[in-house]
Amino acid sequence: MSRIGSAPVALVSGVEATIKGQTLAIKGPKGTLERKLHDAVSIELVEDELRLTRKDDERESRALHGLSRALVANMVTGVSEGFSKELQLVGVGYRAAMKGKQIELQVGFSHNVLLDIPDDVSVETPEQTRIIVSGISNESVGQFAANVRRVRPPEPYKGKGIRYSDEVVRRKAGKAGVTA
Repeated sequence: MSRIGSAPVALVSGVEATIKGQTLAIKGPKGTLERKLHDAVSIELVEDELRLTRKDDERESRALHGLSRALVANMVTGVSEGFSKELQLVGVGYRAAMKGKQIELQVGFSHNVLLDIPDDVSVETPEQTRIIVSGISNESVGQFAANVRRVRPPEPYKGKGIRYSDEVVRRKAGKAGVTA
């Protein structure tokens, strides 16, 4: 039995789950999320817990069992607490600003970079060098944060670029730092 998949997902107070066939809808104080689960996994609501079971012990089914349980747990966390990621802009003149439903990044290119913000994600720029991405879907928050970071990933020589606030950039010595 999968260690992750066999653990039940507890529904915290204020969170409701609805199961229609293979579709699971979870409603909470922050919003509603819906997901269609793979056919190899079945889900049932027992008291205030969601339990996932797999149809057989095939390799793919075992993998999907743990994955599905983790995705359901993230849905419950998202509608009750939400998810957020913080990014930092490191570099002289690097800044971010909101422009309606877009975020404008000035990160050392000859032009400003505009990124469209998805509907299920909210973005704040409390400072010009900080971006906070938040929402109820862990996938959407993580994907948009990765898209922002991809515009100018941190480089190892000076450390300039867009990085996650908890990311540690490994620095390299330049050519002058190498001795014979």
